[in-house]
Amino acid sequence: MTQQQQQTRVIPLTCSGHTRPVVDLQFSTMTSENKYYLISACKDGNPMLREGQTGDWIGTFLGHKGAVWSARLSKEAHRAVTGSADFTAKVWDTFTGQELHSFAHQHIVRAVNFSPDGTKIATGGQEKKLRIFDLYRPDAEPIGIDDHSGTIKTVVWHPNQNIIMSGGEDGIIRVRDLRVMRETTNVQAGGAVSSMTLSNDGGLLCWTADNKACFWSLEYGLAPSEDTIMMHTMPRRVSSIALHKSGDKFVVGSDSDPWVRIYDALSAKELEVHKGHHGSIHAVSYSPDGEVYATGSEDGTIRLWQSDPTKSYGLWQKVKEAE
Repeated sequence: MTQQQQQTRVIPLTCSGHTRPVVDLQFSTMTSENKYYLISACKDGNPMLREGQTGDWIGTFLGHKGAVWSARLSKEAHRAVTGSADFTAKVWDTFTGQELHSFAHQHIVRAVNFSPDGTKIATGGQEKKLRIFDLYRPDAEPIGIDDHSGTIKTVVWHPNQNIIMSGGEDGIIRVRDLRVMRETTNVQAGGAVSSMTLSNDGGLLCWTADNKACFWSLEYGLAPSEDTIMMHTMPRRVSSIALHKSGDKFVVGSDSDPWVRIYDALSAKELEVHKGHHGSIHAVSYSPDGEVYATGSEDGTIRLWQSDPTKSYGLWQKVKEAE
């Protein structure tokens, strides 16, 4: 952080509406209309969609009967998928808010995600089973892969349509090739995996495990080694991670800390620390243009922060003009 940034007061935008802890967040990619969106999952059972730049509420997806643990948007943000404690994963039309599909499970669904082309979803949770549902054949029996020994907390689809990765309480990130329906490699995550995401360009897999923030370079293939995996031991447990589009820094949240912290990606040196929440931080996400990051907290709020508070951007431009 430059001296000018240090002297600039960081003013987060607070997005209210949820009534219980916010446990998952995701910014969409930049759509063809040059916009992006933010979806949130909350224990109140009401996932919400917002404008990415401003945090303005667009709508709430109504239909779950329990806490929603995971929420993701398709590439063009025209569909949303949510996973819930009501033993279902639901797919929604983001323009109308209509529920399109509801997929029953045998236990709590903790992780959901779309395939890169938006034709499939993957789910995982307390069944300890990864399931793949085909949205073109929603009534067909899903593919089930039963190889985790603990709750699955996170599922990531590689830009290669056929590769999927999952992690959770057993501390192993499993990589599977859906063409042959088997695990092709795995990574010892350094502890129970609490979050996992891809960098904007798809070249890095980022995850948190206990007190570790980790990065796996996928640029040269899916063969993990000491040369391709970097693990930072952090001063406290970390619950979530997001990498800035530049690759130079990352933001983490902690279940034991209400402070937002930014670190240098190579050295893990703390660059910024900000107070705004009144409870631990469960979820973080960077916008696709890198200008904003979002944090979701135990206090039931989402806060949007500028990556560079010296800039005029979105609603912050109006704040600066008012000052």
